[in-house]
Amino acid sequence: MTTKQPIFPDLNADDPDIGATEVESLCMNCQANGITRLLLTKIPFYKDVIVMSFSCDKCGYENNEIQSGAVIADKGVKLTLRVMSIKDLNRQVVKSDYTSVKVVELDFEIPAQSQKGEVTTIEGIIDRSVTGLEQDQIVRRISHPEDAIKIDEFIGKLKELKEVKTPFTMILEDISGNSFIENPNIPQIDKNCQIEHFKRSKDQDHQLGVFTHKEVMESEETALLKPIEEGTYPLEDFEGDVLQFQTNCTSCNAPCMTNMKLTNIPHFKEVVIMATVCDTCGHRTNEVKSGGGVEPQGLHIEVDVRNKNDFSRDVLKSETCHLKIPQLELEVGPHALGGRFTTVEGLIVAIKDQISDPKHSHMFGDSMDEKSKKQLESFLIKFEDIIEGKMMVTLVLDDPAGNSYIQSMVDDKPDDALRINHYERTYEQNEELGLNDMKTENY
Repeated sequence: MTTKQPIFPDLNADDPDIGATEVESLCMNCQANGITRLLLTKIPFYKDVIVMSFSCDKCGYENNEIQSGAVIADKGVKLTLRVMSIKDLNRQVVKSDYTSVKVVELDFEIPAQSQKGEVTTIEGIIDRSVTGLEQDQIVRRISHPEDAIKIDEFIGKLKELKEVKTPFTMILEDISGNSFIENPNIPQIDKNCQIEHFKRSKDQDHQLGVFTHKEVMESEETALLKPIEEGTYPLEDFEGDVLQFQTNCTSCNAPCMTNMKLTNIPHFKEVVIMATVCDTCGHRTNEVKSGGGVEPQGLHIEVDVRNKNDFSRDVLKSETCHLKIPQLELEVGPHALGGRFTTVEGLIVAIKDQISDPKHSHMFGDSMDEKSKKQLESFLIKFEDIIEGKMMVTLVLDDPAGNSYIQSMVDDKPDDALRINHYERTYEQNEELGLNDMKTENY
């Protein structure tokens, strides 16, 4: 029997067959035929990627680039890094074709789509910029000497950035949402790197080849998705049956089935529970989505985890909920764990398991320095202390959509360890939820 293999496998040094595909292709330098090698793999804590390497034996031309193998993200991403020391120059960077790079202090910008996507470092971005500016300097010194002098001066300023005599700011803005800057202090918050997600404009969507159904469909006859006629699927059918639909595994991208069921959480609301099991790689996911839309106000919940009773509390963390444990200086974004219906203990164990997952080999691999390894090992020991009840912590859920929940140990009101506050969302939070184009009464 043939063993199923993931479409985007993990790289393994013990496996001599890395699964690269070779394709004969045209050399853009000498017009002869060269070889392009394609490797489908995944970057830990990031996403599926396609690594491409071209080489031409005739002229020696080589080219390497990377493209995202995952779907285009719902939103663009803006990464603002404050480079404080030489150590920051070694941060790994993934930048797509659609990434613009800015160095604020030099008023320097590399436009989007002027370079191919690549895996590099902060220093690598600077070096590539220097190489690009130096490329035609010999000719420029003869034809335009004044411009050449100015460019030489600017190249000197770029090279000085690598000495980090003073901190500088580098901004990566990617409309595809497929760029990434390494956090060397993981799992702690990266205080020097700010991540912002933004809603793309119509022109930016078109630039990525993303169009709305209205733009694609000329009429109902040519529509790919047909509207469901009223009464075809009564609510009773959804509540009573487990529905199945085909999807792709979030780990290896292989086709698999997702089971979905509508259920009711007592004292809260209806939710949709979805479970996926991949027969190819064995990956399992359980996700919960709210069945009631976005609430009029955001929700901030804090619970003190002091004993076994607190561990048994039911928890619904929605896909829009930020999670914090202040005592560990830990912050988990809404997309890291997705939506979950579990217990306090189950949520803490899920965070620990995701951090210590052996599939994320770079966290314990050769590329991680000894200090960082010890820091992470010490961090995981603290999780064990929490689970064993040796360390008391506060679990904080902040959900702008208001769709999260922690069970109270008393009826109809929060108990003494549970604090619940509702708040008005900011404009940025409404933008993140896609509500700024909607009327308030339609929330």
